[in-house]
Amino acid sequence: MQVIDGLHRLKAARVRGDTKILARFVDGTESDAFVMAVEANIRHGLPLSLADRKRAAVQIIGTHPQWSDRRVASVTGISAGTVADLRRRGGEGGNEARIGRDGRIRPVDGSEGRRLAAELIRSDPGLSLRQVAKKVGISPETVRDVRGRLERGESPTPDGSRRLQAKPQPLRWTEPDFGRIVDRDRLAVLERLKADPALRLTETGRILLRMFAMHSIDGQEWGRVLHGVPPHLCSVVAGFARDHARVWAEFADRLENRASDLAAG
Repeated sequence: MQVIDGLHRLKAARVRGDTKILARFVDGTESDAFVMAVEANIRHGLPLSLADRKRAAVQIIGTHPQWSDRRVASVTGISAGTVADLRRRGGEGGNEARIGRDGRIRPVDGSEGRRLAAELIRSDPGLSLRQVAKKVGISPETVRDVRGRLERGESPTPDGSRRLQAKPQPLRWTEPDFGRIVDRDRLAVLERLKADPALRLTETGRILLRMFAMHSIDGQEWGRVLHGVPPHLCSVVAGFARDHARVWAEFADRLENRASDLAAG
């Protein structure tokens, strides 16, 4: 009978003289209730400060060591890299495998999964991201990264994998190179898409083109937008941006799956 989220609403109801209030009951441990409270407080009302979110992440790492860095990050509103750094500082190495946001269990060291994904991509380049991910047991985003590395002639495993990062180097702040986000080749592709009647003359096609154009501003404009976000909204906007990035990634995966299904049919 402990209030997880809504203490102010409950107090306001009492001040009004209400004898009843709509509530949702949840069953779980005290540590699960803490997780729910943190997650609720980063998504509405006054967001928790960065220090509060880091302290919450440290507590969740202690009570849920089997959770992946990304899963803890999604609950606390900080980056997965920050969670990994907090885990290292606390001397928490974690298990050989962790539970991700989707509930799936994945190994902490994903080098073997990346190697198998690279072999599959080389042997059958027509496989979609989800097909490779399902066969190997890794995420579609990891498969996307492996495919990109192979296309650039790089190793499927990033240099300095987690197994080799016993002594992490201190992070150095550098101004982000937003110029890489929109290059000339991509802008040329966008111009060809704008000229294609299949997109230009349909309502859904025009919506898609407007969405692409909105994200195709140059590096200087990206930097201006970055520095224009008020400090107290940085974490909220960052979370919103990550949510949209996940939507676009899912959209890309479904397009690739649709293309594969049409080719197979």
